[in-house]
Amino acid sequence: MTFVQLIDCRTSRFDEMNRLMDTWVEKTKGKRTATHSVIGKDRADASHFVEIVEFPSYEDAMRNSKLPETDTIFQEMVALCDGMPTFTDLDVVRDEQLYATNVRMYFDMLAGPGELGPLNGLMAESYHDHDPANEQDTIGLDAVRREIEMWRGGFDFAFTVEDQITEGDRVCTRWTWNGTHTGDFMGMPASGKQASMTGTTIFRCGEDGKIVEGWWQYDRLGLMAGLGALDALEG
Repeated sequence: MTFVQLIDCRTSRFDEMNRLMDTWVEKTKGKRTATHSVIGKDRADASHFVEIVEFPSYEDAMRNSKLPETDTIFQEMVALCDGMPTFTDLDVVRDEQLYATNVRMYFDMLAGPGELGPLNGLMAESYHDHDPANEQDTIGLDAVRREIEMWRGGFDFAFTVEDQITEGDRVCTRWTWNGTHTGDFMGMPASGKQASMTGTTIFRCGEDGKIVEGWWQYDRLGLMAGLGALDALEG
């Protein structure tokens, strides 16, 4: 179970403490078990700071605390604080990456049955799409809807999300697409053939969680080969 430790302290010497944290990161390289650290400053009190440190488990946190480098840095940190820091130990019972969840919902919606649902719940009105297969970028929800309907009109398909990595306001998704060619697609009449391709999409999300920009890379050539569109060229 993921474990989080909250370190609450007051200091008027944050710049020194910040450099001290950099020293700890350098000295514990290859040995520390902490996976994520965030420090926040109280907007109402500039001397009040809270650090959130994440570990894979409580046991990993205990191993980290027993490192000699950690003990040394802790003593130096106490000297920089206005009073003794307080520690709160938390077992994480829910951890949801909201941007990643919205992106998964978007992929599900693309392949959902029936009429395409409204896009404005997940995407910004000014959404900007970068697809190397298109001569021009697709901008705005009306243009995006036309692009989606082209794919939905040509295939019954589904996405499988293989991996997702979230960094700041970006969500990178590695996916597999499987579809049946059931309608006209780029001038090719329905063939009933099964086709598949893999790809990666990076979405940028706004503060409200809506998707505002996307960059696509996928095996379009493999898709065309699966549909037999390259047979004439090979012959």
